[in-house]
Amino acid sequence: MVIACPCALGLATPTAVMVGTGVGASQGCSNQRWPSIRKCTQGELPLRDFYELAAAAEVNSEHPLAKAIVEYAKKFREDEENPKWPEAQDFESITGHGVKAIVRNKEVIMGNKSLMEVTGVLAISDPLKPGAREVISILKSMKVKSIMVTEAKPVQKAEKVKELQAAGYTVAMVGDGINDSPALVAADVGMAIGAGTDIAIEAADIVLMKSNLEDVITAIDLSRKTFSRIRLNYIWALGYNLLGIPIAAGALFPGTGFRLPPWIAGAAMAASSVSVVVCSLLLKNYKRPKKLENLYIGGIRIE
Repeated sequence: MVIACPCALGLATPTAVMVGTGVGASQGCSNQRWPSIRKCTQGELPLRDFYELAAAAEVNSEHPLAKAIVEYAKKFREDEENPKWPEAQDFESITGHGVKAIVRNKEVIMGNKSLMEVTGVLAISDPLKPGAREVISILKSMKVKSIMVTEAKPVQKAEKVKELQAAGYTVAMVGDGINDSPALVAADVGMAIGAGTDIAIEAADIVLMKSNLEDVITAIDLSRKTFSRIRLNYIWALGYNLLGIPIAAGALFPGTGFRLPPWIAGAAMAASSVSVVVCSLLLKNYKRPKKLENLYIGGIRIE
C-alpha cells in the first residue's frame, strides 16, 4: 500500500497535526493561578521593613508565590511607582523548600515549614480559581479524572504521576512552577501555564497561553479531534489504494474486459492526496465543546 501511493499516507498525520497545532494556538489555553497574601505575622521589625526584606529576597525567584509576595510588598511603597528593593546577596533557591539570601547584612529565609525560622511569618493562600468546580465536572463527563496534588515536593509529585501510570492510567499534568517540572516530564502529556516559570514551560508538551481554566478542556478536546482527523485521513488514503490496486491489477478484466487507464490511476493518486489535505484543513472549523458555552466564571460568561 505504501509503495503504491505513499503521498496520501505520508500526508495523513503531519497535515492534521499542523492544522491542529495552529487551531490550538489561535484558541489559547491556561490554568493560571493567582496566589495572594492572606496573613502576615512579623516580629520586632516594622511592617514596611519586614516586607522590604521579603521582597528583596523573593524578587529573584520565578515562583508564583514569590511574585505574590513582591506584589503585596509594593503596597508599603505606594509613594514609588516602581520601587527598587535592596540588593540580595548569596541568593540560593532550594527546590521544594524555598529561598535564602543576605539582605542588608541580615539572613533572610523564605520557604515552607522545613526552612521557616525567621523574624516574621507570611501566610499565603492559593485560592481555588472561580469556575473550577464546573470545569472538573465537564472533565468528568469527558471521562477525565481530576486529581489535585498540593503541599508535595517535586519528587513526590513525579512519584504520584508514575504511580498512576503504573495503575494503567494515561496521565496529563498541569503545572506552572519549578516544583512541577519533574511531574510534567514524567507525565504522558505535560501542560504548562504560559505565565509560569521557564523551566516548567520547557518541560511541558503543551503550553496554555491564556488565563481561562476551561482551556484545559479545549486542549484535551482539540487533541482528540486531531487524532480522529488523522484516523479519517488514513481511511481516505487507504480507501483509494484498496479499491484501485485490485482494479489496476486486472481484477475486473476477466468478467468485464475493463482495464484501468493510466490517466485514471494518476488522477486517483492525486485525488487521494487532495482528499487527505482537505480533510485536515476542515479541522480549522473546530469549535470549542458546547458544554463550555454555558459555563459561567465569576458571573462572567465565557465566550
